[in-house]
Amino acid sequence: MNIYDQTHELARALKQSEEYTSYAELRQRAFDDPTNKALLDEYKRLQYRMQLSLAAGERMSEDDYQRMQKIASLLQFNQDASAYLIAEFRLQKLLGDMYKILADAAGIDLDVLTGH
Repeated sequence: MNIYDQTHELARALKQSEEYTSYAELRQRAFDDPTNKALLDEYKRLQYRMQLSLAAGERMSEDDYQRMQKIASLLQFNQDASAYLIAEFRLQKLLGDMYKILADAAGIDLDVLTGH
């Protein structure tokens, strides 16, 4: 079996994992509500903007930061949105763990990125 076939097999296993199935279900539930969708989209956009700022060694604008905090507060008290964000975090952690395993096998030291 070649590496691409095995990668597709891994992708199928990922889609059957509890982390993914939970994420997909909770995402659908959260995004079914138009208000939740708009808030989640804006929150994600602001998160991305913050990550870009940090990567450039800058701080995000105070207005954007305050807006992101307000949206986070609203999402925290929304059961569907909050459950989705937790499930997304769990899936991202799983994907990160998988990437670390692959990087280790390839001899790529990811610890230099985190300072460990």
